[in-house]
Amino acid sequence: MTTTQEQEPGQAPSRRRLLADLTPLRTSADFRRLWFGGTVSWVGQGMTALAISLQVYEITRSPFSVGLVGLFSLVPLVAFGLYGGAIADTVDRRKLGLSSACGSAVLSVALATAAFTGLRSVWFLYGIVSLQAVCAALISPARSSMIPRLLPPEQLRAANALNSMVMTFGTLVGPSLGGIIVGVGGFQAAYTIDALAFSASLYAMWRLPSMLPDRKGDKRASVLDGLRFLATRPNLRMTFFTDLCAMVLAHPRALFPAIAVLWYGGDARTTGLLVAAPAVGALLGGVLSGWQGRIRHHGQAILVAVACWGTAVAVFGLTRNLWIGLLLLAVAGYSDTVSMIFRNTMMQVAAPDEMRGRLQGVFIVVVAGGPRLGDFLAGSVADLTSPAVAITGGGLACVLAIGLLALYGRGFRRYDAHDPTP
Repeated sequence: MTTTQEQEPGQAPSRRRLLADLTPLRTSADFRRLWFGGTVSWVGQGMTALAISLQVYEITRSPFSVGLVGLFSLVPLVAFGLYGGAIADTVDRRKLGLSSACGSAVLSVALATAAFTGLRSVWFLYGIVSLQAVCAALISPARSSMIPRLLPPEQLRAANALNSMVMTFGTLVGPSLGGIIVGVGGFQAAYTIDALAFSASLYAMWRLPSMLPDRKGDKRASVLDGLRFLATRPNLRMTFFTDLCAMVLAHPRALFPAIAVLWYGGDARTTGLLVAAPAVGALLGGVLSGWQGRIRHHGQAILVAVACWGTAVAVFGLTRNLWIGLLLLAVAGYSDTVSMIFRNTMMQVAAPDEMRGRLQGVFIVVVAGGPRLGDFLAGSVADLTSPAVAITGGGLACVLAIGLLALYGRGFRRYDAHDPTP
């Protein structure tokens, strides 16, 4: 039985809740505007991502060319992720976020203009995608580093749960809405709506106060200093290791098209269900996050959540019933969100303000690169053996790796939200 002593630091004992804690939205107008602006822009970005893929295919009729869209997005995101964090630890984060949001809005306007003028160039679209990734690599560390300055520490866990809902909602709704809009109004309509959607994010950034990093002295922030800091902070370092266990070892997404046919006798619609199931679970992880406020030992929560992810993936590899499989994928998505909420909270609370941008930069690299490595590993193992071996073996490997990390990271297991130690 959980006691009221395990409430988040600074909170008065309250009745047990199941749904997400909306306190950050009620108490901070700045966070409320940032959250709403992020919701609108995430949906717009999801629309644009699908529209660009559809337009590339319409121009080339080549699935390979469509696949290159992901590559042109991934490389700049990883390359600029670390440097975006270093910049966020050097300059006014409000100005950095505002400039990046302006850049993204200008790129959406460029897409809309090209669509209206009839420009059909796949390399133009690849260039826009790359620049969009650069803007994302700059704005994400700045935005994440702002939140601990807008809210007290006891509200950061709830804020991260609310932000997880924004990302998942945009991922689910954006592409679906984009497909409808492209079908009804063409690419021009989708790109124009995305450009207008950025106005909400721009307004939220404009209304924020100045956000200069709390730096000691005049020393310029460097990527290497951030990595050295992370190397000497075992609890923060473990948050990245645990995430890599899940994303690299037990990430079956690349095999969904194959198993939709081989296991379930389905088609593209079955693949769509398999892709959507973890996202639905992830959204529920944010919506049903109220209970997390009673968790005091965040390291233990992360270890359990990642172990649940690996277990759900391993069992998914053994079942041939579609609905049971979808349920297991939803459980995996739910577990991933729980892990992500506590990981983000630890980084925001335990890290000093002058390092938050660079840690978020490392986070971008892990989040962007980890699943791609997982796709490659799952595909390679499935090619050498079978999809079942790749999925179930990967899930079991994840659980084993988390068990070893739990044995190694005693301090991580004992991490106390009341007395955060990086």
